[in-house]
Amino acid sequence: MTLEAGPGFEELLEFLRNDRGFDFTGYKRQTLLRRVGRRAQQVGLDDFTEYMDYLQVHPDEFSILFNTILINVTEFFRDTAAWDYLSSEVIPQIVSKSDGDLIRIWSAACASGEEAYSAAIAACEAIGPDEFVRRVKVYATDVDEEALATARGGYTLDALSRLPEDLVQRYFDLQAGRYLFKPALRRAIIFGRHDLMQDAPISRVDLLICRNTLMYFTAESQARILARFHYALNDSGYLFLGRAEMLLTHSDLFVPTELKYHIFRKVPRVQLGERMVTVAQGGNSDTPELAGTRVQLRALAGEQLPVPEIVLDAGETLIAANHAARAAFKLAPTDIGKPIKDLELSYRPLELRSRIATALREHKPVLVNDVAHTAPDGPDGTVYDVHVVPLMAERNGLVVGISVTFHDVTEQRHLRSELDRVRQEVETANEELQSSYEELETTNEELQSTVEELETTNEELQSSNEELETMNEELESTNSELQAINTDLRTRTDQVDQLNTFLDAILASLQVGIVVLDAQFKVAMWNARSFDLWGVREEEAVGKVFFDLDIGLPLDQIEQMTRGVAAGTEKDAQRTVAAINRRGRTMRCRVSVTPLSAVSPSGKGVVVLVEEIAGNADPAS
Repeated sequence: MTLEAGPGFEELLEFLRNDRGFDFTGYKRQTLLRRVGRRAQQVGLDDFTEYMDYLQVHPDEFSILFNTILINVTEFFRDTAAWDYLSSEVIPQIVSKSDGDLIRIWSAACASGEEAYSAAIAACEAIGPDEFVRRVKVYATDVDEEALATARGGYTLDALSRLPEDLVQRYFDLQAGRYLFKPALRRAIIFGRHDLMQDAPISRVDLLICRNTLMYFTAESQARILARFHYALNDSGYLFLGRAEMLLTHSDLFVPTELKYHIFRKVPRVQLGERMVTVAQGGNSDTPELAGTRVQLRALAGEQLPVPEIVLDAGETLIAANHAARAAFKLAPTDIGKPIKDLELSYRPLELRSRIATALREHKPVLVNDVAHTAPDGPDGTVYDVHVVPLMAERNGLVVGISVTFHDVTEQRHLRSELDRVRQEVETANEELQSSYEELETTNEELQSTVEELETTNEELQSSNEELETMNEELESTNSELQAINTDLRTRTDQVDQLNTFLDAILASLQVGIVVLDAQFKVAMWNARSFDLWGVREEEAVGKVFFDLDIGLPLDQIEQMTRGVAAGTEKDAQRTVAAINRRGRTMRCRVSVTPLSAVSPSGKGVVVLVEEIAGNADPAS
């Protein structure tokens, strides 16, 4: 039975956040409710408020609860095919960076650290141990301190079972019964506590591994974490997720590199500030003042433009031209450093010198529209809007140069002409177009509704897939617990079997008939010597009333003392009687009866010892 959500559950989550610093409010409620409810029922409680009181009284319960919520199901190279692709395709791309660059790997929500070590092994295999130590840093983080302690303290041989033997030998040392990562390589791996929802992300990461973790969070929390992951990664960085994590609604942040294995690449943000000013490497000898001015002009040239642009200094000397300008106006590298008046560009496609003089004099931009230009080997009839912009020094406001840009508006001019031609046709068909527009708008709304329904269905399927994966991990965790219990029971069974064998050996070695009776005087144990004396097998005697057995021992003579010992009126009793063994031989036996407690749940029992006496002494009555 699952406990119901309610105010008590929310109070419990708030208590965990305030008292222990674990904020579970971003986790999926159904999963969280199921895991916490399961633990509460394990301690015999059916109410979350009572369980919160139980936590306050039993501080050790916190670690057990966190281990129940944070399902630490992981292993080395989990999902082998995905790791093979990562090792063969992605890591070589990352390590191909220049030799001086540091490679940063972040294993977020690493649990007990197997995936962090797997990433380290894959990187080490790609570049070798020496380069790994010099260039690679692996950051392994998790919110669970206990799991991190396991990662730092090494693993059992059982935990390394999925690793090939040669990798175990190359990367692990056996110390005090635990397998520890090679010390020289271990220094490149840093373990630390980190909360994905609250702590700042690690930055400049080349590979970020976070597998089967996002599926436990709500959609809002997933979006928040993915935004942090996007910030953490370099522009060429990779994100490696778990089997149920697809990022179908976050294509603005990540695009799939290999969707089958859930490996994604960051979508970089477009950064302003990249400049394109091509300066020819001529042999001009400039004064320090002029060189400083030109450096300043290059900085003022602005962002890279997809249009031709040239830059002049205050003396109207050409000091820079971008690629588009050199291609459009056939400028050679040797033209850089020449006065503009000596270049064909000063009068073709327009007279530039007067516009430059106006911009320098008035300190204002000059715009010339619809400038036609025909390149000798280029497209015919290119039309430009030419912008002549004075460049001002920031410190004193003086004009230190001129930027001239040529914006290709040919297509716009053609479109304007075409628009004028079509306008009459549009006016005559306005009513028909209006009707078509309305029909299209209706169709668009229907399509939009369909798209929204499909997106909703897709999110529901994604949520179901995540829930199934969550339950699968819970089952794996439960299976591991059952296997541990089974192993413990098998060990205890083997110990009991050994004790029983040992006891049987002792009883078989004694030359005394031993019979154990319960409170109703039924035979509970019958040893091998008893069979030798009376010829009755154990399976024939056990469960029968001892005094009803048909054997050569005069049971009527010892019944009274046996009952007296069982009743507690006698402590120990002994008697010598004449008997006939299984072979019909008359012999004398010493019969001893002693009390034995807890043979059966209903009361006490007795032990009857029958020992054959050598000699011819008369039996005592």
